Amino acid sequence: MTKHIGIVGCSAEGAALCYRTICMEAETEMGKHAHPVVTLHTIPLSEYMKHIDAGDGWEKPVAELMLRSAEVLKRAGADFLVCPDNTIHQAMQYVLPRSPLPWLHIAEEVGREAKRRGFKHLGLTGTKFLVSGQVYPEKLEQMGLGYVRPTKEQQEQINNIIFDELVRGQQTAESLFYFEQVIEGFKNQGCDAVVLGCTEIPLLVSDNESPLPILDSTRILARAALRHAIHS
Repeated sequence: MTKHIGIVGCSAEGAALCYRTICMEAETEMGKHAHPVVTLHTIPLSEYMKHIDAGDGWEKPVAELMLRSAEVLKRAGADFLVCPDNTIHQAMQYVLPRSPLPWLHIAEEVGREAKRRGFKHLGLTGTKFLVSGQVYPEKLEQMGLGYVRPTKEQQEQINNIIFDELVRGQQTAESLFYFEQVIEGFKNQGCDAVVLGCTEIPLLVSDNESPLPILDSTRILARAALRHAIHS
């Protein structure tokens, strides 16, 4: 018996990519058309953003939203949870003590994958809320991995691309070029890989375009969930 995966969604594109990755990649281990049971629950992104945009202290109300989804997924029969949204992992300190189910942490899984592939110094991309916070720095430092944040100007521009385009399923050549320039800057600062730390960025940036090897947080989390469902 495989474990039932619960996905706590936030933005539609990221949640969809996580769900699709789990289902499509399960076949290699489970057989044709097979995958674990997966349940996805998504409170509207607007509910999250009204708290995040309000500024300081947004983590606690966001944790309440995540816990609402967690309770729904528990009732649906999920055995464990994943959240394919990097930014709201900043609320995990308020989620985990009250969660009805265990979680896989996206930054931990990315760090493990970086270690597995031999990377040591990572460039961080994501929303301005993520890259200015401690979600990745805390986990990467625990694993002995270095990191570089984008500049404040880059954080703002990347944030605009994410919320004005990527969460709506829009990808433009201009935005791809901007990401390529940011990643080239990381390379010049000694990074040996880049974390795509927003779950929609992999829809725009792939290994083919990136000046550095990518760590696709969405697919890394989905693959970790798949392994946990099948083998744990």
